[in-house]
Amino acid sequence: MNLEIFIAKRFLAKNKKNISQPIIRVAIVGIALGVAVMIASVAIVTGFQQKITDKVIGFGGHIQIGNFDLNNSLESHPIQKNLQLETELKGIKGIKHLQVYANKAGMIKTDDQIQGFILKGVGKDFDWSFMQQNMLEGNIIQLSDSGKSNDVIISKYLADKLKLKLNDKLKTYFIGDEGLRGRPFVIKGIYETGLEEFDKKIVFADIGHIQKLNQWESNQVDGYEVLIDDIDQMKIIDDEVYKTIGYNLNARTIKELHPEIFDWLGLTNMNVIVIIVIITLISSVTMISTLLIMILEKTALIGTLKAMGSNNLSIRKIFIYNALYITLRGMFWGNLIAIVLCLLQLKLGIFKLDQTSYYIKTVPINLNLWHLLLINTGTILICSLALVIPSYIVSRISPVKAIRFD
Repeated sequence: MNLEIFIAKRFLAKNKKNISQPIIRVAIVGIALGVAVMIASVAIVTGFQQKITDKVIGFGGHIQIGNFDLNNSLESHPIQKNLQLETELKGIKGIKHLQVYANKAGMIKTDDQIQGFILKGVGKDFDWSFMQQNMLEGNIIQLSDSGKSNDVIISKYLADKLKLKLNDKLKTYFIGDEGLRGRPFVIKGIYETGLEEFDKKIVFADIGHIQKLNQWESNQVDGYEVLIDDIDQMKIIDDEVYKTIGYNLNARTIKELHPEIFDWLGLTNMNVIVIIVIITLISSVTMISTLLIMILEKTALIGTLKAMGSNNLSIRKIFIYNALYITLRGMFWGNLIAIVLCLLQLKLGIFKLDQTSYYIKTVPINLNLWHLLLINTGTILICSLALVIPSYIVSRISPVKAIRFD
């Protein structure tokens, strides 16, 4: 066995005479708590970002294709559905789904209230998976080519505000070239995403109604919504889409359409960075203090080892091995605590949130293997670097004075 490792193990052996034993336990607990907090913080913040991003994408896809007035007005000019273009777009690597849409601003009227809203028209190709996850009552709309459906899906926010319930009639009015036009609908489902910016105004309906209100042909739509497999590849795929659609159409990512939401989400990264920096500094100081106490306690032994011919590097290794053992043990317990708590929250949703303030009902969790590896690797590297400086104190200890040290 390596001599330095053997002596290091002897240092850590339980002995009532070792005054450093309680300090070592405190150091292990401190590192464990620090690592646990870092892992939990990253998991919560990235989970929050993921949940909000998924909700925004659920209302508009990752990329929207339309005329150049896209998002500048709710009454944009239509484009023609193009089967050849659809085939080319579906052939781009990373695109998993393509769907048409159209928006129309209008008003909902009840006996005592009037509420503005946006009718989002969708077709048979619409991906309902997001809405199904957020449905509170009723079902999604069944659409077909044979005729228009009068069913709509509204949000819980609108239903509560207008005192409407499932299967109630919904009286809506739209302003067009021919003046004010009414359309009666039936509430087929009620959803809630918690994202009020969208819940306050979006009502889902058959795209055929918007085509008729705008006097469009059956193959005219506002544009296409593109859903992709990996949001991290969104910019790359958007560039490919832009090259494919030609000069007369425009493609914009959901981040470009809603910059205020994604800029706000980006600010949450700063919270994690501050937490990680503070905890890393505290862990480093803890390890430096522990190592200094251990060196002070073993001063006489250091002198003896030097008198027997051990060099400074060999003795420094003994204390660095000790410190690394403490660090790794603390990291093990920190990882275990964080992962168990995160899994419990993920499965049981123990910790709740006020949805009106945070847009979600429970604390979100995103456990990512790469995040765990980065946090643990960073902790080892920083703590190891922090241990180098106090270990140099060994080289300044005189064998004669150390042996006499009491």
